[in-house]
Amino acid sequence: MKSLALKLRRFLVSEDGPTAVEYAVMLALIIIVCLAAITTIGTNASTTFTNVGNSLGGGEGG
Repeated sequence: MKSLALKLRRFLVSEDGPTAVEYAVMLALIIIVCLAAITTIGTNASTTFTNVGNSLGGGEGG
């Protein structure tokens, strides 16, 4: 257990610890932006298809 704590302390003191945290934060932000973009595009596409369907007189049933 002592060696694990020593390894953890060395990791945090070295430059690898902060760099790994920065990469994790950047990855999380990129994922959030991608999800927001995909949601927006999906909503806009759904609205567009609904409008085209209504313009063509598709509607419900047939």
